[in-house]
Amino acid sequence: MSAQSPVPQKRITAPEITARKGREPIVSLTSYHAHTAAIADPFVDLLLVGDSLGMVMHGYESTVPVPLDLMIMHGRAVVRGARRALVVVDMPFGSYEESPAVAFHNAARVMKETGCGAIKLEGGRRMAETIRFLVERGVPVMAHIGLTPQSINVLGGFKTQGRVRDEWAAIEEDAKAVSEAGAFSVVLEALAEELARRITAAIPIPTIGIGASAGCDGQILVMEDMLGLSPRVPKFVKEFGKVGEAIREAISAYAVEVRNRTFPAPEHTYAMKDAGPPAAKAKGKAKTGA
Repeated sequence: MSAQSPVPQKRITAPEITARKGREPIVSLTSYHAHTAAIADPFVDLLLVGDSLGMVMHGYESTVPVPLDLMIMHGRAVVRGARRALVVVDMPFGSYEESPAVAFHNAARVMKETGCGAIKLEGGRRMAETIRFLVERGVPVMAHIGLTPQSINVLGGFKTQGRVRDEWAAIEEDAKAVSEAGAFSVVLEALAEELARRITAAIPIPTIGIGASAGCDGQILVMEDMLGLSPRVPKFVKEFGKVGEAIREAISAYAVEVRNRTFPAPEHTYAMKDAGPPAAKAKGKAKTGA
């Protein structure tokens, strides 16, 4: 009797995320590599390959310079590392704004080349037509409103949104527009708490907050921020770990041991398998031949 192959674990889908609205909080994190995806996968519902990788991993000052090929490369890695979570890949600046047709071309490439389950794009009412176009053609879309990092050159920086009531109507209209266009969820970034709660109660799709209060249907953070790896973090980030400090301590200890020649120790070194030194073995063979 032949051994049965293990049953592949079923990935969470975009419709399943939508169905969690009002039922249970949605846990999300960013991920940019296979190994962090594998570590986070058992605990989260959604992994976002965010264009924040441009700042976190590649040293850009904003997300604007991030190219599509870079998103695809990191998207492939995260999909290889995750087995259960829905993997969503950000569409970078310039890859979807020109027209719905251009957006579909690039989104289809992302999904085909990475194997991800959805894409994310920024913008509210102005992107509603594009969201509808993509969804009608089989591309699940996560929307993103409030503080939209790709627009910082227009916004004038990373500024909290909705802290003045005069701003509420436009942001609420954005939320309604992306929901009606078919987005399966929407990220609310850096919104005043009262407005985030109001939007969450008003639309039928889950809101995923980042700096938008516990009133949202779920939460997302940049993994490096919450692990204590980033030198500066926004007010809304809680550092759940001090991984940066642990890395510094480990590297410091390594450097000391290398300079003291205490590493590598005998237990880290490969011994010869031969019974004796090469010269002794050669002499023994010569006597046997005589």
